[in-house]
Amino acid sequence: MQSFLEKIAAEVRPRAAEGTPAQYIPALARVDPTKFAIALMTAEGEEFVTGDADTPFSVQSISKLFTLALAMEWVGAPLWERVKREPSGMRFNSIIQLETENGVPRNPFINAGAIVVTDALMHNRPTIEVGFRNQMRLLARDETICYDEEVHRSEMLTGDMNRAAAFLLKAKGNLTEDAILVTNAYFHFCSLAMSARQLARAALFLIKPQHGDAACARGLHAQRLRAIMRTCGLYDQSGEFAYHVGMPAKSGVGGGILAVNPTMGYAVCAWSPPLDRYGNSIAATEALALLAAKTGV
Repeated sequence: MQSFLEKIAAEVRPRAAEGTPAQYIPALARVDPTKFAIALMTAEGEEFVTGDADTPFSVQSISKLFTLALAMEWVGAPLWERVKREPSGMRFNSIIQLETENGVPRNPFINAGAIVVTDALMHNRPTIEVGFRNQMRLLARDETICYDEEVHRSEMLTGDMNRAAAFLLKAKGNLTEDAILVTNAYFHFCSLAMSARQLARAALFLIKPQHGDAACARGLHAQRLRAIMRTCGLYDQSGEFAYHVGMPAKSGVGGGILAVNPTMGYAVCAWSPPLDRYGNSIAATEALALLAAKTGV
């Protein structure tokens, strides 16, 4: 597996030149576009990594996977009265769809849906920003994980579309807490800095039971979370990713894609900052496609 990951890295790194890092968040636009990593963790505890696997990067929308996992545990069925589970077919920050569907986001992985999830978590745990960071530390078994304050400031400066979605949700009666406080917490979640190794380790709850303080989205919740990842995890490119790669996954505009293979028993994170027009990493997508073909998805 180690040699295979290294072969994948050598093959797909040149593909990064076809894209560019996210430009609308200044801190992300300055990220080195040559960075690349793959980290794979097995259910048995084996770790295989290559490239910049220990370099922290902004998880961005990958955080939505973990906030949804917490909401499924803490809030339960009432959450699905406020957000649907359908692919969006529109850009992840669109408010047009939100308006036409009366303030009920199409799924929890688009921005409006993640803002609803954040609101539900804040209502349940007012100090959710600290709680979420601590939960990620538990899942990744690493106390060094923290928020990137430079990225958070960039999010705050450029996040008017997300604030607009929050105020629209509030106007439609689908936000219980203060819209500004909710979006600030959402920006913090997206600014969490983690490495590919840490993310792959944190995702192991999706393929094997976790116990104690790190327990998260157990049993049927984990199965349903994987289903939403498969249908909605890569914005409006989710169908193409499911067809070509096949693994349940969640991407972020920081260049990371986190995926799981429950049949083969591993979690994997690939990272390369340059993105395609959908907001997904070009080289990371190709790396996961090659891995899936090798391991049989």
